[in-house]
Amino acid sequence: MNPAEVYILEKPEPFKSILLQLQVLIENTLPTFLLLYKWKLPFYFVEKCPICYLNVTKGYVDVCFWLSNDFAFAHPALISEKRKRVKSLRYYSMEDIDSEVLISCLQEAYRTREEGFKVR
Repeated sequence: MNPAEVYILEKPEPFKSILLQLQVLIENTLPTFLLLYKWKLPFYFVEKCPICYLNVTKGYVDVCFWLSNDFAFAHPALISEKRKRVKSLRYYSMEDIDSEVLISCLQEAYRTREEGFKVR
């Protein structure tokens, strides 16, 4: 099993359910993707460019967008919290997941991926 999937499946509830729902939404939104385990977190890549990663921390799940400063729109749900390049959507429960917001952020992350930003 992919270590990124192990990360998701080993989390306690409610995080496991949140992560599984996010995984379904992400994987049904991105046309092609690779789910990798980098820096001890599940990362979604498209064409070797990071699109987003999942992180369970401090009582919530973060979906973090790597190139969010390049987004054409600044969605009010995106949180920067002292981070220069990364913004995230934060989920404390299943009910917090707004699929329309997540999908629009994923589409924007896909659109803004940079050819020069490759994982080595």
